[in-house]
Amino acid sequence: MKPKIIGTGLSGLIGSRIVELLSDKYLFTDLSLEAGVDITEPSQIKEKIKNSQAGVVLHLAAFTDVDAASRQDGDKNGSCYKVNVLGTQNIVSACKTSGKYLIHVSTDFVFDGKKKEPYTEEDKPNPIEWYGKTKFWAEEEVRKGRINYAIVRLAFPFRAEFKAKKDLVRQIIRGLEENSLPPMFIDQIITPTFIDDIARALDIFIKKKPVGIYHLVGSTILSPYELACQIADCFGFDKKKMKKGSLTEFLKTTSRPRQRYLGLSNQKIKKELGIKMGTLEEALQLIKEQRS
Repeated sequence: MKPKIIGTGLSGLIGSRIVELLSDKYLFTDLSLEAGVDITEPSQIKEKIKNSQAGVVLHLAAFTDVDAASRQDGDKNGSCYKVNVLGTQNIVSACKTSGKYLIHVSTDFVFDGKKKEPYTEEDKPNPIEWYGKTKFWAEEEVRKGRINYAIVRLAFPFRAEFKAKKDLVRQIIRGLEENSLPPMFIDQIITPTFIDDIARALDIFIKKKPVGIYHLVGSTILSPYELACQIADCFGFDKKKMKKGSLTEFLKTTSRPRQRYLGLSNQKIKKELGIKMGTLEEALQLIKEQRS
């Protein structure tokens, strides 16, 4: 019989692909609003997790709309805080009561973006906007919960297809297809991560159950403009039509802070768990094959 996994957010951009790729190995139970479960309601979560035979809880559910989160800045009665912090608090409490191992999915947005070299798991978080703050507080709930856990930080996840939400890579592809791509920043650094690689890595986390914080990110660190150039090369678009943009200039037009440097190192998962995350070039080739 397949091992059982309890998951939150399994219908989302990342979770649905995890289920697609790992359902031959695991039997997933989704705790989501679509399944009639509200993670911000302690009694619902406690009952579902306590009564499950699953030994692992994969907590993906989160309020991830960064712009919408910024409009709730400081509001602990808002949906961003309730889902990200209180929801996680409820998950942690239920895992503690039932003795289950928790894989908590976090984000690169817990950092302030002021570093000049890749962030490691040893670097101290210092979020600069509301979404990042709520995700950091969620991490704190996990760390102080006295449970066996792994906090896995993801960064700019992307995949070949998902109708409900466009990730950055597919936004760029569509912009290039329709000749509507806005100027892409040359003075910002990000770490795009292929969701198929995330799924395969989480399979190892489920089996080995390591404890601690891990950066589960891709092996290519670059600017959004360089990302668009690689996409254009892979899919045969004309790079001459692309325009360079400036984060520095853009920040003069918006009140929402943006991190300038979000390069993350994935060396810890390679050294401790033998997980090798693919390069952007490898991921784009696979996406091209999957889309065709």
